Amino acid sequence: MTSILEVRDVNKTFGAVTAASDINVQVPDRAVYSLIGTNGAGKTTFVNMVTGYITPDEGKIVFNGREITGLEPRAITQLGIRRSFQIPQLCNGLTVLENMMVALIINSTEKPSYLKPSRSADDVDRAMEVLTRFGLQEQSGRLIPELSSGMRKLLDIAMAMAGRPKMMMLDEPTSGVGADEKFPIMDLVMQALKDQDVTILFVEHDMDIVTRYSDRVLAFYDGRIIADDAPDEALSDPQVQRYVTGVVT
Repeated sequence: MTSILEVRDVNKTFGAVTAASDINVQVPDRAVYSLIGTNGAGKTTFVNMVTGYITPDEGKIVFNGREITGLEPRAITQLGIRRSFQIPQLCNGLTVLENMMVALIINSTEKPSYLKPSRSADDVDRAMEVLTRFGLQEQSGRLIPELSSGMRKLLDIAMAMAGRPKMMMLDEPTSGVGADEKFPIMDLVMQALKDQDVTILFVEHDMDIVTRYSDRVLAFYDGRIIADDAPDEALSDPQVQRYVTGVVT
């Protein structure tokens, strides 16, 4: 299977702190990868380097056959990589539908025009289509503070999908979500992304989520990848059990 993302010999330090050490990863197109590790292990640094928020000191990052090392986040977004954040990036004073329409306008290839209304019937239809894909159509008229934490997560991811990405990076999609919401929300997210043939990488601490939804697991420790394997094999690795999951054998 063709790799959509290749990270080659990447290193990154912040002063005396090694945030990434000899990182080598190949992610196949349309695969689902989870990134696991304790806080400070290097997961967020990895995501930030791929999405352009941090530039590696050494190494190359190649996406869809093009080197993207050192490109600005906006340029990487335009090439087809999107991300959601642990804390949803939403406008509290707007409704769900209005937030979605803002995302569509930002991701539009057309330049904004004072002569064209920003809330045309076609724009509303497009926004509702994305919201429906994520099960949010009935929430369209509600303000953000009225939503549950799970619904906010869903909307944040739906907005990131406005630009039809090739790869989505999700930062702890079930963080702060109630136990009764986490599986239904992940079911919706995974189905919506897979229906669009999107490659998925998600940071997660919940091992039930990791084993249920991942094709493969990248386990980080001290800036290094200590396991790159199928979920069962990765989670049974002695180093992963010792440094990540805390299992005593």
